[in-house]
Amino acid sequence: MTTPVDAALSRDLLHAADVDGITKHVVGAVIPNAEGEVLLLHRTADDYLGGLWELPSGGVDAGETLTEALRREVAEETGLTITAIGSYLGHFDYLSKSGKKTRQFNFTARVTDENSTVKLTEHDAHLWAGRTEQGQVSRAVQAVLTTWRKDVAS
Repeated sequence: MTTPVDAALSRDLLHAADVDGITKHVVGAVIPNAEGEVLLLHRTADDYLGGLWELPSGGVDAGETLTEALRREVAEETGLTITAIGSYLGHFDYLSKSGKKTRQFNFTARVTDENSTVKLTEHDAHLWAGRTEQGQVSRAVQAVLTTWRKDVAS
């Protein structure tokens, strides 16, 4: 079951991360199009975790809310503008390139027009991925996409 995003949820998520010793926060967006495909971005080969297909995602800056960071990161990485943030889809933890304990909070998001041109700044490719192509992501992102599919079906 997914949860709508509000200030109380964001506070609870960040508090739980602090309790768990997480030192870096990241947000990720599941952005579907009308055909049910999801936007994935491809990390350049020379980048940390190079070659990985991932959700549009990025770090939360100091003083920034999770939803502010999500809007900023999607715009920076894709040139797309989020018009609505839907549900919280869960999180996963990993070690960042610098070795920090990192938690990625994932949300559904709608953009102005998914048919707009995606303008990449940090990645070398993008893909509107159907269910088969969605298997190219990490197991952690696969779990987030499974939650999203269940949310859409309910």
